[in-house]
Amino acid sequence: MKVDEFDFTLPEELIAQTPLEFRDQSRLIVVSKNTFSFQDQVFTRIIDYLRPEDVLVLNDTRVLPARLYGRNRGQAGPVEILLLRPLGNGRWEVLVKPGKRARVGAEIVFSPDLQCRVLEITPSGGRLVDFKCRGDFYRVLNTLGKTPLPPYIHRRLDNPERYQTVYSKNSGSAAAPTAGLHFTTGLLEQIQKQGTAIAALTLHVGLGTFRPVRAENVEEHIMHEEFYYLPETSAEIINARKKAGGRIFAVGTTSVRVLETVVDAQGMVQPGSGWTKLFIYPGYQFKAVDALLTNFHLPRSSLLMLVSAFAGTATIKAVYKYAVEQRYRFFSFGDAMLLL
Repeated sequence: MKVDEFDFTLPEELIAQTPLEFRDQSRLIVVSKNTFSFQDQVFTRIIDYLRPEDVLVLNDTRVLPARLYGRNRGQAGPVEILLLRPLGNGRWEVLVKPGKRARVGAEIVFSPDLQCRVLEITPSGGRLVDFKCRGDFYRVLNTLGKTPLPPYIHRRLDNPERYQTVYSKNSGSAAAPTAGLHFTTGLLEQIQKQGTAIAALTLHVGLGTFRPVRAENVEEHIMHEEFYYLPETSAEIINARKKAGGRIFAVGTTSVRVLETVVDAQGMVQPGSGWTKLFIYPGYQFKAVDALLTNFHLPRSSLLMLVSAFAGTATIKAVYKYAVEQRYRFFSFGDAMLLL
């Protein structure tokens, strides 16, 4: 299967640069996989497609203020570091710009309280660094770090909380699980009042999620690893609803990857934590997820391949063509689609 099949042309003006004033007023395309039909809705109407016996599964990860600015001790010029994932004992995998100022052995100073030493250059061109911190690392990070935004967003975000879901809880992501950005606390309360259950899991989103697939053939792509955690209470809720005939509504591709990682042969999910590099592309047989809420994804991305696997490549191509024609907003701060 060629990666070129997942390419498309998007007018630049359709890439949303800022969030809407009200989260839940984005547009929503509701797609029926069986009838190949689309419906235009406002996001608040998602409640009409949820049944009392269903369960809505949210990713409660929180975006770290993962962009740090410092200087190489002994050299002129700034150094920008983007945290990717913790490796324990103060060590992190990071991206560095410019790389020439972060050679092995370099010491980068961010403040009197925080510095790091470059230990290795990773195979992907990043760095393995060892942080030395005076005080609690995450407290210092919250003071010095900046919220990273995807490279296709060129406008400043006045309120960093708009790049967090209202239910974000567990810090660790380099990017937001953007399908969840549309929910408000009030809308979630309405969904629960009608009987639909809500269950949370965690998947810390890595930047590899948004990178285009570089391989020529889809099957040759090597998926990045991301940390996940499914609490026992959430697994119990999901399994109980499944056994009672309810549907599992996954909010975002991140939730899908966790659920499909931990599902067993009987369709039940198992609690626990670990690292997943599950790569879902057309031909994959879903075992846990029944419906998917998602944003519009970048061309040639693993996320576009995942939604194509769920709804069918022809269906997704038709939806994206329609979304462009109807001037939907794309990517992180854009509109959403519900695949049923």
